[in-house]
Amino acid sequence: MTFAPQAALAVNHVGVTVPDIHAAIDWYGAAFGFRCIMGPRELEVTGHAEASSVFGGRFRRAWQAHLLTGNSVGIELFQFIDPPTSGPRPTQERMPWLERGPWHLCITHPDVAAMVDHIVDHGGALLAPPYQFVPGRPWTLAYTTDPWGTVLEVMSHSYAEAFSNWPQPGQLIPPTLVPRRQGDGDAGSHEPE
Repeated sequence: MTFAPQAALAVNHVGVTVPDIHAAIDWYGAAFGFRCIMGPRELEVTGHAEASSVFGGRFRRAWQAHLLTGNSVGIELFQFIDPPTSGPRPTQERMPWLERGPWHLCITHPDVAAMVDHIVDHGGALLAPPYQFVPGRPWTLAYTTDPWGTVLEVMSHSYAEAFSNWPQPGQLIPPTLVPRRQGDGDAGSHEPE
């Protein structure tokens, strides 16, 4: 059976690994108003068949909690107990953008500078200060981290508003769009040449 969605699917939740789940619940609640709707609960290799399938043969135990954002997208927190969550690499060695998979979580807030200050005041760190990312348009973004090194982007406007219909009216520098390679019409993964 072929699955062909009729409309764009919604993002349900994003999983984030943290070294202290209780501190993370408190931090994401204080920094962003995310509510803990379940947990933390204990996951063990026995009694949770999916855990060993997903986490592999070394997995024995973890704690899991579910937070709810303002637009009902979930943030699923994990603290691995056995084996334990490893600490972050030193800042100068962290390059999550070079690894496959998600490398940041973006929060929308109309006052990016104020939200960055709020994140830093709550123990986060500044990576890139607020800047207007499309000259000629009012959109601002910045990059920060939570206290455990998870990269958090803060953007002033909705994703759809900022990235639909490029080039945007008033955009001073048009984007350089990358053409699709010939014969690359499928959605499969391809490495750059």
